[in-house]
Amino acid sequence: MAKWVMPMAKASGALLTGGLLVVMVGAFQSDRPPRSAAMQAVEPFQAPRDVDTNNLRGPRQPILYRHDIHAGQYQIDCRYCHGYVEVSASPGLPSVAVCMGCHQVVQTQSPEVQKLMQANANGTPVEWVEVHQLPQYVHFPHQRHVVAGQVACQECHGPVQEMVQVYQFSSLKMGWCLDCHIARGQTTDCTACHY
Repeated sequence: MAKWVMPMAKASGALLTGGLLVVMVGAFQSDRPPRSAAMQAVEPFQAPRDVDTNNLRGPRQPILYRHDIHAGQYQIDCRYCHGYVEVSASPGLPSVAVCMGCHQVVQTQSPEVQKLMQANANGTPVEWVEVHQLPQYVHFPHQRHVVAGQVACQECHGPVQEMVQVYQFSSLKMGWCLDCHIARGQTTDCTACHY
């Protein structure tokens, strides 16, 4: 069973903001080892500081959430924000309170964090735009793939930890899914996904 812990961080995961040292690495840990080599950072990743947001792939979000900073540079586990991924068909999205756990003190002068702080003050959720869209007749239960199938997030979503803004990396078309099922020796019965 997974548990929430705030472990000590590596030196590369520390931020100095307003004289306060904030540590944000590995905020979510599981009792079992990581699922695949794709989840392991080979070298410390440094996100680019300045980004031209006009040419980013993927839908424009109400707040520019930098996956390359959070999941890449600071190596925050996907499950910290997507807390339902191991227990539900949907991975879930973080509440404003989860974000404010860090951002009440980290990068508070950032225009994007200011938007988050405003949502928190108003008691309104962030209305994220869906990135990965499947037809209504296709079901992709995340927990079945992540827990039982030991599929790393990056295998479907691509190198999210390097994306400034998340975009649909894989086609997610039936042939793409079937290729994966066949390669892993899983069922190709139509009712596995179409129900």
